[in-house]
Amino acid sequence: MTLAELAHDHLKAWEAGDAAGVARTVKSYADPDTAGALSGAELEEHARAVMERLRGLRFEVEHVVEGPEAAVVSWTLRADHRAAYLGMPAAGRPVEVTGTDLVTGGAHVRRCFDRLAVAAALGYDPRFVPAADEVREYGVSARAVTARTARPGALALTYLQVRDGAEAAEVDLLSVEVVKSLRASSGFLGLSTFDIGDRKFTLSAFDRPESVRAVNARPHQRAMRRFFRGGLCTRALISQWLPAAVREYARCPHCAGVVTVEDGAACGCGWVPDRVSLL
Repeated sequence: MTLAELAHDHLKAWEAGDAAGVARTVKSYADPDTAGALSGAELEEHARAVMERLRGLRFEVEHVVEGPEAAVVSWTLRADHRAAYLGMPAAGRPVEVTGTDLVTGGAHVRRCFDRLAVAAALGYDPRFVPAADEVREYGVSARAVTARTARPGALALTYLQVRDGAEAAEVDLLSVEVVKSLRASSGFLGLSTFDIGDRKFTLSAFDRPESVRAVNARPHQRAMRRFFRGGLCTRALISQWLPAAVREYARCPHCAGVVTVEDGAACGCGWVPDRVSLL
């Protein structure tokens, strides 16, 4: 069997969803998601995980270059994203990525593809942040606002501590449903989320303490059941805070004067700041 034929059989095993066949067709395999070359049972397990998150793998071979010691196959992969990948929840839609397989003598395959391109294809805008320095951990954040501009009368701070990226993705999916239910509540003003290290924080604002009851809607109840009965996450915090003071300032775009945002307040040139959501 030539190296090009071996590469063809290997791709066909991926397309067939045959994890055992993927391991059987090569002596070793490596790609950007492996911590080095895999073979045998380890490769089969890796292939099965890839097939779980990317269903219906389809490789379109574009170029094959073969020499006496190696063959290079360039391809375009199309599949349906159905499970978490690098912390990104299942998109439920097709993804397309290009890459190459380098096949060398002895049936060794090294696959190359751009993980940033995969993230972009799934609708994610990649950002680079350090994991931590001497005093701080870093992460990513998001916010969900409403058109309501009342000053918060209560804040709810929660966090969930996750084990790994797959669990983080499941928490994200639950969080989306919770936010949707909160936005339908008249007392909800907005929220911000912060993923730092292994903790996923949510800071929510409400017009008064009584409105915090909105979090008890069904999506939040489902998330609570997953924690208390389903084994989701290793630690959780639920807390409610009453603000002692809320002060907001805005800078005039014309004279650069600073204005305290309150009813009737204006800068020296007469500019009046708009009310906006505080989260």
